[in-house]
Amino acid sequence: MPPFRIAAQLKSIPLPFAKALAKVRELGLRAVEIDARGGIRPESLTGTALREIRKRLDDHELRVAAVEFHTRRGYGHADDLDRRVEATKAALRMARSLGADLVVNQVGQVPDDLQSKEGALLVDVLRELGLYAHHAGAWLSAETGSESGADLKRLLDALPPHSLPVTLNPGNLILNGFSAQEAVDGLGDAVRYVHAKDAVRDLGRRRGVEVTLGRGSVDWPALLGALEEHGYRGYLTVARDEALDPLMEIADAAQYLASL
Repeated sequence: MPPFRIAAQLKSIPLPFAKALAKVRELGLRAVEIDARGGIRPESLTGTALREIRKRLDDHELRVAAVEFHTRRGYGHADDLDRRVEATKAALRMARSLGADLVVNQVGQVPDDLQSKEGALLVDVLRELGLYAHHAGAWLSAETGSESGADLKRLLDALPPHSLPVTLNPGNLILNGFSAQEAVDGLGDAVRYVHAKDAVRDLGRRRGVEVTLGRGSVDWPALLGALEEHGYRGYLTVARDEALDPLMEIADAAQYLASL
């Protein structure tokens, strides 16, 4: 199995940007994921700010693996849709200016009927963003979790080929009662990015619970093997939403992934 590239999600590290970069580099990692919602916002990214960010990244010999830009609603909801689309395009331009070619977001629930009003709107907007991506040089990447891999594949099949890459988040799939392995098998080479996150289903409370990487329901050796079969060569970006000691858990997760 070839070595996958391991990155850290800056949103998971409760430190200012510069200090978080230094900590990531201390862990021996070479790339980060930048948050474009609560971190560096596209609308505030002036030329001076961009040069400063690039300098800090260069100082720590770090690359940007991807930009995360989570919106409150998906692209099938008409409320404030124009603003959401324009903000997404700004995030795509920001990603490209930082040397990344993916912007991660959950695109919204995939309707059972893609010919319905909401389904048709979702397809039309994603087709528009796919066309814009060719101009911007960075693509919106649909993060798994709110639907099964099979439902997301239905959406991909309704779009032009290769216009919507996928970010696999095994932990989110487990949290919502879906199979991470089935998602990889079904989505195949559409997976362009991975959020390394783990979870288990708490049967007593009838919900999913995020846990330390390698201690959940995700069979990471099998999952990475399946990704390799589909030619995956992208990043495994460690992401934690709930951690008592985020830096320690990111370090442990990176070591665990490297050991595989």
